Amino acid sequence: GSGLAELADRVSDPVRMAYPHIPHFAPATVEGHPGELVIGELASKTVAVLSGRAHFYEGYPMQQVTFPVRVLRVLGVETLIVTNAAGGLNPAFRAGDLMLIADHINFVGMAGFSPLRGPNDPAIGPRFPLMDNAYDPALRQLARTIAQRLGIGLQEGVYIMLAGPSFESPAEVRFLRVLGADAVGMSTVPEVIVARHGGMRVLGISVISNVLTGTPVHMPGVTQLHDEVLAAGQAAIPRLAELIAGVIREM
Repeated sequence: GSGLAELADRVSDPVRMAYPHIPHFAPATVEGHPGELVIGELASKTVAVLSGRAHFYEGYPMQQVTFPVRVLRVLGVETLIVTNAAGGLNPAFRAGDLMLIADHINFVGMAGFSPLRGPNDPAIGPRFPLMDNAYDPALRQLARTIAQRLGIGLQEGVYIMLAGPSFESPAEVRFLRVLGADAVGMSTVPEVIVARHGGMRVLGISVISNVLTGTPVHMPGVTQLHDEVLAAGQAAIPRLAELIAGVIREM
């Protein structure tokens, strides 16, 4: 997620591979996304970290956006912990909050842009995968327990994905709240769908980078707002890293 790349620096004895050097990996072009696969040790376990991601709005097809998750699955990864920076829709949220993702709304997929569109290989996953409990209940409970133990505040809610790259208008913010969304972003859901298609367990955590009011206000330019998103992500890294390390340690 934007501003969260420093998480990869917590990995010990890292081996780093830039996305352009890995066949069929899409280069990450957005600021705050270094675009490299980092393999090493975290919380006494071997981990593979996707430092930065490609987005649908960058012009990549969904299958290419989610291809790294396919590769992780083939490498033997059984659990995906996915993070993002998201705008807060829930009025109770504050910038810098961590939100445990309880469920998602695949707004882009509802319009036909699914990473599973096209022929299905049954050796990889079922034609019609269920999204009930897409975010593993046991992992979510573990995250709650770890957060309470560490004294880390943890919100919980529904994440909705839009295509972007424009930020949401006030009318769109009000509309998304009516749909039942607590946070909005431009990623994550395709990766989760592909992970579940492949039989992986998923835990999702959003960093609430800014709170959306749903009323017209003076806003900085897009570049400045993205800078705020990056800054919020960097400020949340110590708590996010501590939480993720605690979950990995006790899985």
